[in-house]
Amino acid sequence: MKSRLLTASITALLVASIAAPNLSWASQVSPAAVQAQAVPADVLARANALIARMTLEEKAGQVSQLFLFGDPTPFEPGVRSGATGALLFVTDPALINRLQKVAVEESRLGIPLLFGFDVIHGLRTIFPVPIGMAASWDPASVEQGQAIAAAEARASGIHWTFAPMLDITRDPRWGRIVEGPGEDPYLGAALARAAVKGFQGEHIGAPGHIIAGPKHFAVYGASEGGRDYDSAFVSDSQFYNVYLPPFAAAIEAGAGNVMSAYMELNDIPAAANHWLLTDVLRKQLGFEGFVVSDANGVKSLVPQGFAIDEADAAVRGLSAGNDLEMATAEAANATLPQAVRSGRLKEAVLDDAVRRVLVAKIRMGLFENPYVDEGATEAVLSAPGHRQAALAAAERSLVLLQNAGGALPLSATAYRRVAVIGPLADSAQDTLGSWVFVPKLEETVTVAEGIRRRLGESAQVTTAPGVQLRRGTPSMFEMFRPAPPAWTEAQAEVEFERAVEAARGADLVVLALGEIEQMSGEGASRTSLSLPGDQLRLVDAVKALNKPMVAVLLNGRPLDIAPLAEQVPGILEAWHPGSEGGTAVAKALFGDINPGGKLPMTWPRSVGQIPIYYSHNATKAPADQGARYWDQPSTPLYPFGYGLSYTDFAFTDIAVDRAAVRLGEPVVVTATVTNTGARAGDEVVQLYIHQRSGRAARPVRELKGFERVTLQPGESRQVRFNLTQAELRYWNAGERDWVLDPSDFDVWIGGDSRAELKTSFTVAP
Repeated sequence: MKSRLLTASITALLVASIAAPNLSWASQVSPAAVQAQAVPADVLARANALIARMTLEEKAGQVSQLFLFGDPTPFEPGVRSGATGALLFVTDPALINRLQKVAVEESRLGIPLLFGFDVIHGLRTIFPVPIGMAASWDPASVEQGQAIAAAEARASGIHWTFAPMLDITRDPRWGRIVEGPGEDPYLGAALARAAVKGFQGEHIGAPGHIIAGPKHFAVYGASEGGRDYDSAFVSDSQFYNVYLPPFAAAIEAGAGNVMSAYMELNDIPAAANHWLLTDVLRKQLGFEGFVVSDANGVKSLVPQGFAIDEADAAVRGLSAGNDLEMATAEAANATLPQAVRSGRLKEAVLDDAVRRVLVAKIRMGLFENPYVDEGATEAVLSAPGHRQAALAAAERSLVLLQNAGGALPLSATAYRRVAVIGPLADSAQDTLGSWVFVPKLEETVTVAEGIRRRLGESAQVTTAPGVQLRRGTPSMFEMFRPAPPAWTEAQAEVEFERAVEAARGADLVVLALGEIEQMSGEGASRTSLSLPGDQLRLVDAVKALNKPMVAVLLNGRPLDIAPLAEQVPGILEAWHPGSEGGTAVAKALFGDINPGGKLPMTWPRSVGQIPIYYSHNATKAPADQGARYWDQPSTPLYPFGYGLSYTDFAFTDIAVDRAAVRLGEPVVVTATVTNTGARAGDEVVQLYIHQRSGRAARPVRELKGFERVTLQPGESRQVRFNLTQAELRYWNAGERDWVLDPSDFDVWIGGDSRAELKTSFTVAP
């Protein structure tokens, strides 16, 4: 791969005779990563041979993907004629085989179909939502979870997933935050690598694996006001330093597909943005796979005011580098043959897109093995080890937000009557979270059920929702899971009092609060971060009973829980924890495990602080960062990287291997972390840096290393981080290039972004 970044000489700004290191993205890619993206010559030859035999209509079919809901019969003629090359939203192996047989045995060229599906955080076995997995700060856990998701998907006949979602976002009002890694590009990049490897295995076509499809390229998470689909306007510096690193990591890991975004980036729709899809994605990052639009993303170029009509949209999308169109009805790409015949589109451009799709099908082995073994599907979907892995992932995603007075863990023998109340207490769907389409709800362990199983016959566990949570507008996913009927005013009061009565008769109250799963995800942005509905009223009513109580949160975004924190001593963040979520929550509440997750996003005190993120610039008054507003503190409610434990940790002995290094040379940073408490526990050791001066103002802190460690009481461990030019470089907007500056660098190591243990080193010319 060769990088074609716009370049400017940096050596003139450094001491003469000192050669600048090669900072292009391509120079950072390992040989293994280059091999992961490289397409074997025999595969290319096979694809080219097919292209030479195809009609324009068949070529257009290969770059058209349609949704299939219900009866497949209307789709069979298009598959038979070669007008449809890919389908999505089919998970029934028998149905997949039926359609695949039409493609392979009844179409002229016998090109198999490519089946995609939203395998976001599991298929049958559901893992925590992605922001919850990010809270584990454990790439190995992410890799394992997505490998299991891939195995279940492949056993069902699915070849490709529209995941991982890698949109960095700093606005928790945005609904799709639940699908992503949070606010930090370094953490996001680490999780991106893990997810791609989990989905794809060692190579595209590995047995039991599927093609990964990182999305949404790019900057979707910066939509204005946190409103879904709205335009994003970012500087070059933000684009390269914040939003692009997770995608670069996914591509270096070998991702076979990338999905383009809906919104306009700096006024140019992402689905037809040549600079984005060709100059950046292919030329700078070296991507060799195929690009797919989001649903109707090509057709959307018309209402976005970019294309004249759908035929124009198809030409402009394909010409920009969007190979495959995903459409809910007839694809705009069906008009491409006429565009070629009229001279509006070069056939070579169409051939390039077709070639990328065919390469994916060849590498997946679909020509040799187009069908799925229907008899083997259920055994994979119900494998016991999958549930065990989902439980472990849920445990690692838990974040202890508050533990005043040591309220947690609870004694499993001290309470005879336990009330688990709140709208999320016993809801299977809300335990699983959004983007879950084919689960077995009866297999889901809710918070109430998890506590009931944990306590067994030693305690009576009662549950009541107390409050009904509903969106103000219908969810786009209600076609799959309609919202229950709204309570009448009288019914709402009866249910509220029933929950209060359950609390009154209990020795312990566990409040299960937060958001229903339809309150986050696509089309689920919010103007407020407060606990919705009458949940705080329920908290007030329980508080008045003077009963011991703790709270568990199930949600897909940071919430304004300051009023809750004032009343409830112990608060455990569970996100939407998946199939075994209730089991994990109960184990944490009663001390069988020690929560060790950390927040992947800063939690604001109120919506008025947004955007608030840890890696901001210093401004002219760096000592006054906490007093930017006069009506409330400017500091967050919980900082990035934050999470408590049932034990305590101390950080000591921070050191660098060299106090001064030359430009481009690595620095090794070490520190010792010790469990000073009485329980075993996990700590996520985090390393942050700050460049004091240079050719641009740099953030006050940037995460550049982390490691999750498990320590027994009294145990110490030295952690080691290697800071290379990959960690110290940055994109300089003035020079439009990657640069390394001679400067003094501060380094902190600790348990969150407020880490105090500090050292420094100097990078000399």
